[in-house]
Amino acid sequence: MPRYCIGLDIGSNSVKAVQLKETGKGFSLVSFGIEPLPSQTIVDGAIMNQGAVVDAIRTLKNLLRWKGRDVATAVSGHSVIIKKIKMPEMTKEELEEHIPWEAEHHIPFSKDDVEMDHQILGGDGGQMEIVLVAAKKDVISDYSMAIREAKLQPTVLDVTAFTIQNAFEVNYELDPATTVALINVGATMATINILSNGTSAFTRDVAGGGNDFTEEIQKRLNVSQDEAEAWKVGGSAEGEVLPQEVESVITDVAEGLAGKLQRSLDFFLSSNADARLEKIFLCGGTAKISALARALETKSRTPVEILNPFKNVQVDDRKFDLEFLQQHAPEAAVALGLALRHPGDKS
Repeated sequence: MPRYCIGLDIGSNSVKAVQLKETGKGFSLVSFGIEPLPSQTIVDGAIMNQGAVVDAIRTLKNLLRWKGRDVATAVSGHSVIIKKIKMPEMTKEELEEHIPWEAEHHIPFSKDDVEMDHQILGGDGGQMEIVLVAAKKDVISDYSMAIREAKLQPTVLDVTAFTIQNAFEVNYELDPATTVALINVGATMATINILSNGTSAFTRDVAGGGNDFTEEIQKRLNVSQDEAEAWKVGGSAEGEVLPQEVESVITDVAEGLAGKLQRSLDFFLSSNADARLEKIFLCGGTAKISALARALETKSRTPVEILNPFKNVQVDDRKFDLEFLQQHAPEAAVALGLALRHPGDKS
């Protein structure tokens, strides 16, 4: 059986880790864990507190006792650019030579400041459709350094939008003619990936996430961050509930965030007249706030489902707390998508 990487999702609020193994019946869960990060450790996808990230990775490493050292991780935010471009048909060798120069027309960074990758999606009429990805070298360096300091080996670097697609495809069967949106909503950012005709047709990062709910509860109800965090997910630190006041704040923030997401979906649909969005799959920690799914379903007039990255994964109930897994499944999508990567894969 091929080896798989440890999937390490270094997010704004926590580090999530998944390790899988392949069996004759599919994939089996080897380990899963979450370690919180202090506030402001990651800002817009960039590491601000290297030591905190290293400590969190080491804690997970010691707790989960990983087999192997190869890690796949992902980046997102303004330091990452994903563009679909068209170029005349050419050989792979010619494309490798031309792509850096072509990228200068599409990427708002100097080509010396970024790492670039590309993939050919198809060709028609003498033209090739290519997805071009560029990420800032300093951001990549910071993530790689944190992983190395935890005595692990960064082997694959992915983009968050594509990792949720990997997690989705291993768990859900999709008619290639169907168009669906995968939306990962974290603490500070939402990542959209729309799949159409069996491939990624549109990606976008949207500012906003779970921290918006916490901050608004703090501001409007005059409570501490810990109390606001607890109330956001349905209770308080003392076990009390303030349903009416908290619910009103959460509904307002959910409406605003759903509106931002809907504008991106509308942009895709207006640019692709033949496309019809059949379903939206939500994941990420903020997907657990049910008001967001309801608001997005209402605004988009499209069914919304919470993506379960463990849906088709074998889980040994003697080894794992199934209630814990179910509770944190939406947060595990990126890490599970990364855990499907092999050491040596093209990033």
